[in-house]
Formats: sequence, C-alpha cells, structure tokens
Amino acid sequence: MSELKLAIQLKNVDYLYSQRKWMRKTTYKALENVNLDIYKGETLGIEGRNGSGKSTLLKLLAGIYEPEKGSIERFGNHVSLQTLSAGFDVELSGEDNALIGAMLLGHSRKEAKVKRHEIQELSELGDKFFEPVKTYSAGMRARLGFATAITMNTDVLLIDEVLGVGDAAFRRKAERIIKQKTMSDMTVVIVSHSRATLEALSDRIITIKDCKLHKVEERAE
Repeated sequence: MSELKLAIQLKNVDYLYSQRKWMRKTTYKALENVNLDIYKGETLGIEGRNGSGKSTLLKLLAGIYEPEKGSIERFGNHVSLQTLSAGFDVELSGEDNALIGAMLLGHSRKEAKVKRHEIQELSELGDKFFEPVKTYSAGMRARLGFATAITMNTDVLLIDEVLGVGDAAFRRKAERIIKQKTMSDMTVVIVSHSRATLEALSDRIITIKDCKLHKVEERAE
C-alpha cells in the first residue's frame, strides 16, 4: 500500500444474534466493540475458529447486517461479498448469472457482455459456462462468483472461504490476480481457514476470538 486511504472504517461495532426457542427469545453477542480501519489497496486476512464471528464481520462490511451499536463507514465504495452460498439463480446458466452479478455490481448490461468472455476464461468453466448453475459443483460456483467480481472491478471484494475450494492451480491463479488487483487500489478482505493462503496474500491478518478482535498481525513486505 503506497498511501493509506480508508476504504471501510468500523467504530465500536457490536452485533447481536437473536434465537427463539419455544416461547423464549435468547440474544447473544456475535461481535463486540470492533474497531477496524481497512485501507484502499490492502488485502486483509481474517482467521478464527468456527463461530468466532468471521462471516458475521464480512456481512457487516457488506451492509447485509446492520450493527446493534457503533458505526460503519464505507466512504462511497461499492462492496461485493463472495461466499460458497452466493445468490445464484440455479436455473440460469453461468453466463446469465455472470451478467446479473455484474449488473448488481453497478455495471450496465452492455459492459457486462463485453466482459463475459473474460469471466468465462478466468472461471475455467469451458462450455459449462452456458449450462444451468444447478449442475455445478461448489468449486465451479465459487470460481464463477470470484471471476465475475474480480473481472468487474468492485471497490472492495470480500471473500468468505471461496479460495478454499477447487483445485490448487486455480487457487494459485486467483492469488496472483488478487495481488495484481490490489496494486490498482482494489481492497480485498479474505476469510480463510488456510494460514498459508492468508500469509501468501495479506498485508495484515486479524484474529477473531470470543467475538472480539484478538490480534492484528502486520505482515512483512
């Protein structure tokens, strides 16, 4: 990162989950007092045990969840969240889903059509690109979602375990593309159980433990 410009800022953020069982409603804290600055052109890695709040944090960053307390400022940046359960219309083809995904990222249909061959090539789907997504494996869906978001140049890309599926060759290619994109000011936030992936890509790695930011680790250049 050459110049530190904020992409997203969290101040004193809490998030609560509510669970109703029978006639009783139980509320518990998913994240507590999170303060975090995320910079343009940064790749931020997030690690922690299952249930620690990693995916919740990504949904807060994306605006899917609203904090119970505190504030989140996105400074006008467009944020895209890619998960293994990304909202594809499984009856439509990979091509149609890529076009819809690109338009949801703020691009015109014309712009999306120009990029569709690049998305097809990057996703490595071949002729499956034109078949219904319901015929895809989890890895194929992950590649389609990643290829669409990274090709259409969203400001902030949030990746929830997407790089943990598929073959090693595609992961290496995705890692190389992420490094290229962050050099042009795209911000990437990655949740992964793979320490090796986080170390290979991240400028910083944060650890979430017991619903709090437990540690922030600066990576060497």
